[in-house]
Amino acid sequence: MATDHHAAPALQGAPDTALDNGAKPGRKQHASVADRLWKAFVWFTMGFFLLNVLLLIATVAVNSIATRWFGTPLPQGFTLHWYAQAWTDFQLTSVLWVTIQVVGAVVILSIVLGVPAAYALARVQFPGKRLAMLIFLLPLMVPPVTYGIPMATVMYKVGLAGTLSGVILANLVPALPFVILVMTPFIEQIDPNLESAARIFGANTARYFRYVLLPLLVPGMLAAGLLVLVRTIGMFELTFFTAGPSTQTLVVALYYAVFSTGVRAPQSIDAMAMIYMAITLVWVLIALQFVSPTQLVSRVKEQKQ
Repeated sequence: MATDHHAAPALQGAPDTALDNGAKPGRKQHASVADRLWKAFVWFTMGFFLLNVLLLIATVAVNSIATRWFGTPLPQGFTLHWYAQAWTDFQLTSVLWVTIQVVGAVVILSIVLGVPAAYALARVQFPGKRLAMLIFLLPLMVPPVTYGIPMATVMYKVGLAGTLSGVILANLVPALPFVILVMTPFIEQIDPNLESAARIFGANTARYFRYVLLPLLVPGMLAAGLLVLVRTIGMFELTFFTAGPSTQTLVVALYYAVFSTGVRAPQSIDAMAMIYMAITLVWVLIALQFVSPTQLVSRVKEQKQ
């Protein structure tokens, strides 16, 4: 009788357990189907978007080497004449030289000015620190047109508009916050005890910066420079407001080629667009050979260990 008494609760709980065990595979199967559908939707959306982008680029690329393309699936012929014409008509030699000067100066100045500012924000605690950070980041949060027109007005009054220095200063305004935004959390990950250890072993500020801090900062500086480079190449509004006839970057020259008065062959404009895209991709690929922004945190941890 005791055995039956103890067996009854077990028998009563058995159906519930069986039901629970039978329900769990069903739930897992339902969740698995939902996950698969969601993944399929995400991949389809990404594939559709990338396909449209590739088709747009392919259309411009094919038209830039087409002799005539109207109402047919493919052009009637192919030629590279439009690239030579675009290079001559739009004076791309001088435009590219101006672009290189502007991009190089903006990258160097933003690193030189932004890294010390980021170091101060990462290491020093002071009243109004969040407000200072907000002020630094305002050019990133506000559209360039909002502050670009007043800035260009001031530059015209002081004689900087239309000059290479004016274009560099205008592009430096949104570039500097990029460096601060990247470098501040990067510096916060570096152990402050490294400086104390260097001081104990007799290193002054210059030696500490050169032999201890600078090697740790190089990956972050390269990543910040990469962001500044890409943004400066494509920065249209501020450059358009402050550039003159002889200080146009490639993106502004492309805009004038499309919308300025005069009749221009669409193949020539597409050829200029392909030159702009090719130069941008080459610079980005070169930069990515030296730094991978997604590996910044791991690099800092490896060097600290």
